[in-house]
Amino acid sequence: MATSQETMDYIMDQLSALPTVRSRKMFGEHAIYCEEKVVALVCNDQVFVKITEPGKALVGKTYEEGAAYAGAKPSMVIDAGVLDDHEQFCTLIRATAEALPAPKPKKPRKPKKPTTK
Repeated sequence: MATSQETMDYIMDQLSALPTVRSRKMFGEHAIYCEEKVVALVCNDQVFVKITEPGKALVGKTYEEGAAYAGAKPSMVIDAGVLDDHEQFCTLIRATAEALPAPKPKKPRKPKKPTTK
């Protein structure tokens, strides 16, 4: 079951206080970016935030780990209590982004060779 547009609208509304947050549809689900870093995935209407020390400190010892999809690294499964508290959710996303390394620069694409007939 894919994430509904209503769920994504709600999540992005909760994060609207963060100007550097955006989402991108990927493989039928969604990635949440903050400061151009992937900080969370949204799969099957569930939010999975990357595990960082500052994030664990904000959520507390009661967080649950889960994988967004088969073979994914473990993430923090965000419950409705955190998601519904937009200040706590924004703080979690901001702290996670600050703790993650900068994304690697993309390599420039090589120009396509012209085809000969």
